[in-house]
Amino acid sequence: MKIGWNRKTGLNHILTSWKSIDDPTPGEFSSGFDLHSIPQLFLYKNSVPHWRSGPWNGRTLNGLPEVRGHDDYFSDQIDLVDITFVSNDNEIYVKYSTKKGAGFSIIVLESIGLLTRIIWHESQRWIKVHVIRQDMCDEYMRCGANAICNEDTFAHCACMPGFEKLYPHDWYLKCQETRKEGCGKGDGEGFVRLEGVKFPDARNSTLYSNMSLEECGRECLKSCNCTGYANVYVDELGRGCIAWYGELRDMRRYKSGQDFYLRVDAVELAADAQKNAKVHGLATKSTLVFLIVPIVVETLLASLCFYYMWRRNAKRKGQKQKQRRRQRLVLDSARSLSNHMDSSNSSGESGSTELTLFELSTVTAATDHFSSANKLGRGGFGPVYKGQLPNGQEIAVKRLSTNSVQGILEFKNEVLVIAKLQHRNLVRLLGYCIEKEEKLLIYEFMPNKSLDYFIFADQSRKQLLDWKTRFDIILGIARGILYLHQDSRLKIIHRDLKVSNILLDGEMQPKISDFGTARIFTADETQANTKRVVGTYGYMSLEYALDGLFSMKSDVFSFGVILLEIISGKKNKGYFHDDPYSNLIQYMWELWRDGKALEIVDSSINDSCPANEVMRCIQVGLLCVQDNTKDRPSMSNVVFMLSNETVVPSPKKSSFAVRNSEHSSTTTGTKCSNNEVTNTTFDGR
Repeated sequence: MKIGWNRKTGLNHILTSWKSIDDPTPGEFSSGFDLHSIPQLFLYKNSVPHWRSGPWNGRTLNGLPEVRGHDDYFSDQIDLVDITFVSNDNEIYVKYSTKKGAGFSIIVLESIGLLTRIIWHESQRWIKVHVIRQDMCDEYMRCGANAICNEDTFAHCACMPGFEKLYPHDWYLKCQETRKEGCGKGDGEGFVRLEGVKFPDARNSTLYSNMSLEECGRECLKSCNCTGYANVYVDELGRGCIAWYGELRDMRRYKSGQDFYLRVDAVELAADAQKNAKVHGLATKSTLVFLIVPIVVETLLASLCFYYMWRRNAKRKGQKQKQRRRQRLVLDSARSLSNHMDSSNSSGESGSTELTLFELSTVTAATDHFSSANKLGRGGFGPVYKGQLPNGQEIAVKRLSTNSVQGILEFKNEVLVIAKLQHRNLVRLLGYCIEKEEKLLIYEFMPNKSLDYFIFADQSRKQLLDWKTRFDIILGIARGILYLHQDSRLKIIHRDLKVSNILLDGEMQPKISDFGTARIFTADETQANTKRVVGTYGYMSLEYALDGLFSMKSDVFSFGVILLEIISGKKNKGYFHDDPYSNLIQYMWELWRDGKALEIVDSSINDSCPANEVMRCIQVGLLCVQDNTKDRPSMSNVVFMLSNETVVPSPKKSSFAVRNSEHSSTTTGTKCSNNEVTNTTFDGR
């Protein structure tokens, strides 16, 4: 694949995304070279920079992120790709080509702006390897001018040495210089070395092709406008450097980055020298410690080794027996449930999903010993980690915390409930592990995280979900719940439906997850009662939050909240627009009653949504969140109303809405539900 310009003909080779996964018309993302000053590769969204590489450094493009998560399994394939850069009087381009003997692969710019390499694996399937836009620091100008982005820090953005925030509460605006003396008015100016960085945007830089690094520094000090310099080539024998003039934009730290020399005044230079001296002193002391400690440790280890061998043999037998008892606890329950489902399967479903009992060593290796770099998030069950099995399959691993709100019962419940469920809108459980003190659930990996990552985010992420994508997600969630309630081998009530439990695969297809609190109903059972109310504040129906009563209609209520949140991009819990509205449902109902419901639609999708379809979805959502369970539609009716242009009934106004709407208009009109259900004090998740 070749991207670049023909200088003589003006022909520009660019890479353009599809409009969507199934629409090959040109999309909003494109990738090509910018020829201002020093050539750089850009990824554009509607002609606006979305990502940028640095200049060619002799081996690769500076700032090109490393391929993550495939170091072991795909290292042989990744190393077999040549990246060639050519710049002469006739043309300038970068070319990706496979070496002799390498497997087949292609580069694709996806419709959501990810530049992806797809490898054809020997297992007869395609494997995706994300190349560009791997984290938030890859976003162009994630931090303001004269700031640097670091994915490994909590704040992500920090001003560079010699600069401070101009606006303390807004990182997107630039950092200002703290220079004590004006340029040229004092001696002692110099440079601080920033290690492992992506070079600043080179459109305000100058290339000195025959200068050494030292000569470049002296040249930079001649101009008050010069702010830093760097060696353009990673090869020590190579000459040539770049000097930047003016603000430094779009910098970040990354593992294989290069050194950048930032210009500072004498005060900042002295502070940096003092910091380096302390580090050197600590290193000297550490050297002495490293010489003495090994001798002591080796002596102790030799003494302990014999004791350990004896103890290990004694414990091994007992540990195996204990392990077998733990595994039998889950396996016997799973076998019992499997027999029950197979004997009661009258729906004609065929096939089964056999769960794999994973070895702890396999899961530990897949997650790099549960490293923080692989941590995806945390829920009521415990932390969730990304991993990769030896066959290349990516997985998500839920690890039960010792102090988890959920315990072994919820662990068993999740295994038993979804062991036999098969639906495109349910996350797939691949297996589990019970070994030593570890209890782990292994799922298929969802590369696009959860729904709340997009709809409650900033505009850049919200815009990745246009109306068509959101409607497909709404319909997919509805079909997944319908499968649980009616079409699966069991009648299952989820009890904790919320946007963070809706995961998104590589094609933005929704997958319902987290079945730790789900309940299985018999064929003739319609509702149940519990003294332990579990769920999430803002998604629980009134009868469940106050009286512990739950049924399929409880899930319908939660779906209604999710639907309204997807449309508005706002949370039901804690959403305050203006008094007396205390939640999103109440405010949505008031707008719907007054014929102004479209005012609540997320501004990022205003241009892509048909009014009639949005209004139908809003009305269905309000039907789902009515107080009385008998007034709420079943999920089969919900799917029908969403899928067809049929007349949708008007929702009733609940008594709960009256209590919360003392200042509401008394004008006679359509009555709709205004149901605040988020004031429970029970255990939240």
